[in-house]
Amino acid sequence: MHHFLAFDLGASSGRAIIGTLDRGGLTLREVHRFPNGPVERDGSFFWDFPRLCQELRTGLKKALETGVKPEGIAIDTWGVDYVLFDRETKLARRMPYNYRDERTIPVAEKLWRTLPPSELYRLTGIQCMTLNTVYQLLAHKEAHPEDLEGSVFLPIPDALALSLGGDFTAEYTFCSTTNLLDPVTRQWHWELIDRLGLPRSIFPVIVPPGSPNGKLSDSLCRELGCEAIPLYKCGSHDTASAVAAVPAPESGSWAYLSAGTWALLGAELDAPMLDGYEFITNEGGVGGKIRYLTNIMGSWLFQELRRVWNERGGDFSFNDMEQMARRTAPCRYFINPNSAEFAAPGDMPGNIRAFLRRTGQGTEFTDAEVVRAVYDSLALYFRSKLEMLEKVLHTRFACLNVVGGGTKDGFLMELASCALRRPVVAGPVEATAAGNILVQAMARGLLKDLSAARDVVRRSFDLKRFTPDDVMAREYDAAAERFAAVAGQ
Repeated sequence: MHHFLAFDLGASSGRAIIGTLDRGGLTLREVHRFPNGPVERDGSFFWDFPRLCQELRTGLKKALETGVKPEGIAIDTWGVDYVLFDRETKLARRMPYNYRDERTIPVAEKLWRTLPPSELYRLTGIQCMTLNTVYQLLAHKEAHPEDLEGSVFLPIPDALALSLGGDFTAEYTFCSTTNLLDPVTRQWHWELIDRLGLPRSIFPVIVPPGSPNGKLSDSLCRELGCEAIPLYKCGSHDTASAVAAVPAPESGSWAYLSAGTWALLGAELDAPMLDGYEFITNEGGVGGKIRYLTNIMGSWLFQELRRVWNERGGDFSFNDMEQMARRTAPCRYFINPNSAEFAAPGDMPGNIRAFLRRTGQGTEFTDAEVVRAVYDSLALYFRSKLEMLEKVLHTRFACLNVVGGGTKDGFLMELASCALRRPVVAGPVEATAAGNILVQAMARGLLKDLSAARDVVRRSFDLKRFTPDDVMAREYDAAAERFAAVAGQ
């Protein structure tokens, strides 16, 4: 019996989860959960990094209180964000910016005048989004150039690991989200970095998932009364860990959807595709794989609707919103889920209504119609993006494997199957934590490779299979062209 501790931090919450590998099966036990989200200070959005570090220590303490002795600890988080540390003192220069902060937009527009998105894609293979690290660092340099002097750039998961005793290295799958990596060599793109005027000295050595990352610090060991536990790099970009735990069929072509605050829809490749669409990204995966995917605004839309309505005196649960949508006529209203007006925290209900009015879909909309518009639009957006992947890869996917918290929304899974006209296999919910733990097990030599890890997933978790309802599938077929016009596709 082998125990590991996974810290899985998303953009809205974080968890500490003990994973136990025993006789070819994996069980997960959550021991700590905490909220996460952007904090606003002086008109900018940040992450509360000191609080997140404290939550890790709390999670570690609770894990040890169970009597379990972890053989390893690893951290995964959302992508693109970072912390700059003083190389000598190891202290953060300032609170890390949140990727939803809009300081990057004018910087990106300025860069594109000399380095068009098409050329940046050719160099890095990453979808052009103003939240990407490249624009964040340029904005940081413009506002606080002193922060880059004598500093080390660490991705958020590696920065959090540093607080536990980790080292000044950066994990590959996360680095692949920065727009600063050569997708072929899988190392920093030094020519691009020089061209952007960023100092080479801030960028640490890149290491693959499964690499050792030091041990729990002496001070923490004394505080918690434990031995030095090894730290490991997992697929530290949460989608990399989630995709590692996709219970993919052993034969046939399959696609995946990692459904959370963001919905990442893609396919697993052996090498990057740099001559496809510029809005399909090439991110690093576990086992040397490439996650060829597109980013879609996911449960963020529902989260923001619920937050705003409840702040205004409502009492909505996510299940309440699902039931509202189920009782509402389908395919009446559509939005573009990736529209920029939905990206930042704000008045999501008002922004959706404004979008519907601006696109000539009416003037007045009930709360239920607003929620239903999100459901139908996401389902059809999944369809359009899957068709795009099939076109560029010259294949047809037999099924869509959906993992992550979004699988708990059975209505969205049903609608996705109808829109795609093919089976949707949903689960596991905690795919990211499972992938995190399985990579640690690979690092310890307990699992041979990624294929063996996925065998464990198939044996360990209950999966739900959704098949298309023909009536709803015909509704989506009839509405697809109208949706494409509204969504600008």
